[in-house]
Amino acid sequence: RIATTTNTAAAAAAVSASIAAWLLLKKPDLTMILNGALAGLVAITAPCAFVSVADSLIIGLGAGVLVVLSVLFFDRIRVDDPVGAISVHLMCGVFGTLMLGLLAQDQFMPNTTGDGLLYGGGWKLFTAQLIGVAAVGVFAFAISLLFWAIIKATVGLRVGPEEELE
Repeated sequence: RIATTTNTAAAAAAVSASIAAWLLLKKPDLTMILNGALAGLVAITAPCAFVSVADSLIIGLGAGVLVVLSVLFFDRIRVDDPVGAISVHLMCGVFGTLMLGLLAQDQFMPNTTGDGLLYGGGWKLFTAQLIGVAAVGVFAFAISLLFWAIIKATVGLRVGPEEELE
């Protein structure tokens, strides 16, 4: 079942990314379709064991659209991310983690997560997922700042103009 939820989310995300890209860009875009499949895989990683196949389809469809919108957003605000890694991993990782809090069903892995918010489990699991996303975000941001500061102080962040031209 886990393999099925994983592949369902990836396939659904590839399809929804393809449709979203075609509607927004007025043409099919292979990189968006491929990022859609990756987005589905990333989004289903957290909930794959805890959701139904039907819910994995929903997660995948959402991730595919989200990755296209996210790539276009980061391009518009001029974030240097030529392969869409921020959109795939950050945006869809957060999305999938939160979907666990909404769509988990205790029947698949009894006595583990409990039911998600949309299956009558209340806010407990969703709140835990939200706190987890925030905690990981704060930690990753702080550690990244620290390491970027160390790199900048020791070897520098940019190559010289000559190396850049090469």
